[in-house]
Amino acid sequence: MKKTLLTILSNFVKVMFGGLICILAFVVISSRISGHEPSMLGYQVKSVLSGSMEPTFQTGSIISIKLHTNQTSYQKNDIITFRIKEKLITHRIIEIKNKNGVITYKTKGDNNNSADLWTVTKQDIVGKYTGFTIPYLGYALNYANSKIGSSLLLIIPGILLITSAIYSIGSAKKELEQTAKA
Repeated sequence: MKKTLLTILSNFVKVMFGGLICILAFVVISSRISGHEPSMLGYQVKSVLSGSMEPTFQTGSIISIKLHTNQTSYQKNDIITFRIKEKLITHRIIEIKNKNGVITYKTKGDNNNSADLWTVTKQDIVGKYTGFTIPYLGYALNYANSKIGSSLLLIIPGILLITSAIYSIGSAKKELEQTAKA
């Protein structure tokens, strides 16, 4: 009974680890091929690289955002991800201005003392935070997107497959030898 439970637990951990490796490999490979971050059903995952939004989400977390469409509207206190000078930032809307029909948003990080120096237009907005976050997984995602991390995501599964095949062959050989002795 104890051995069976240990085997089930071991297999579960292997499947979860293998699944995580496959998901990370998919994200990295699809982002490399497309030239931008992959999205699924209008949602995208982003890594949090600073503490400006703590405690809402921590540095090193991943967050999910609903991608911006022309029909998307934003309200005060919404958390948005936007692009300023080729840099992605995720902050909270603290003020909405409508000047001559042009809507702009004033933003601020929850952990910052003052509002951002810039204003954000709808064209700058990438998406809106959905409320879904996973702490610390952003560190792994950032590492996986590096050159070394990408290489390891291709090499490690190959090594694991070869190791598993060698183990299976060794187990089958032992069984055959035991059967031949009997």
